[in-house]
Amino acid sequence: MLQWVQRRVRAAYERLLRREISGAPTHVAVIQDGNRRYASKQGGDAPDGHRAGARTTEQVLHWCQEMGVEELTLYTFSTENFERPDHENEALFDLLEKKLHEFGDDDRVHDGEVCIRVIGDREALPERVREAIDYAERRTEHYDSFTLNVALAYGGRNELLNATRDVASAVEDGDLDPEDIDVSAIEDRIYDCPVRDVDLIIRTGGDERTSNFLPWHANGNEAAVFFCTPYWPEFSKIDFLRGIRTYESREESWRRTKAKRALTLVKALGGVELAEARGVIDGFRESLPEETSVEELGVEELEIESEGKAAE
Repeated sequence: MLQWVQRRVRAAYERLLRREISGAPTHVAVIQDGNRRYASKQGGDAPDGHRAGARTTEQVLHWCQEMGVEELTLYTFSTENFERPDHENEALFDLLEKKLHEFGDDDRVHDGEVCIRVIGDREALPERVREAIDYAERRTEHYDSFTLNVALAYGGRNELLNATRDVASAVEDGDLDPEDIDVSAIEDRIYDCPVRDVDLIIRTGGDERTSNFLPWHANGNEAAVFFCTPYWPEFSKIDFLRGIRTYESREESWRRTKAKRALTLVKALGGVELAEARGVIDGFRESLPEETSVEELGVEELEIESEGKAAE
């Protein structure tokens, strides 16, 4: 009876969250933390946790497609993870090899036209994993409806360091003028495949840090971050929807902030006609939440100030 009630409550809360969400981020990145702790809590070992986490990964992929997310990046194996015991890593490599082959053949992947890509230092991975990567990428490379990035042997600092070295080499060889070094010069050298800017980072397992994950694509875009306590195998659809709600709340707040900054700038200029000030703020209309009016942002104050100056 208790379980039935709990299921009904969860279902009701899920419906509530869906009603509160009007859209979805384009690119979600997930730090899948807590597999080993979950296994320990269940009385198992690390491979048991990783296998349970792989099932959650399949669910999240489905939820993203259902909500309209276009790109998902999973932080699956970091460069720091190489320091873990060999037997743990070997078991994880076996699982990665198996899952990459399965994803390459999965009807749901092909029906959803999912393009699978791996980002990271793949040369540091065992040959059998590299072969599985090639298989999954080759089988899905022509799809463009949804992108699944799997971060393997990945480290954000390493990513930026290698890109910087490539830029320095290009300048030294005379292939790149220092004056031409811009954002695209770095982005073109961050691995072989482009990654969209990250809109939302989700981290499971209770830790509140982003752990060297996609620093260029997330920090540069001021991505929203959602930390939650469930271990990755326990991550539920409700947790996922709460993450998207966090993203939406942050986006609305950020859009209001940008519009208010524009208003402050107009005020600071001084002597600007009211109609011209309204025109500047009106330029932000499309970016504002639907329920926000231009007057709400303070244009009324400009009108009062303008009338006061006229009276003088």
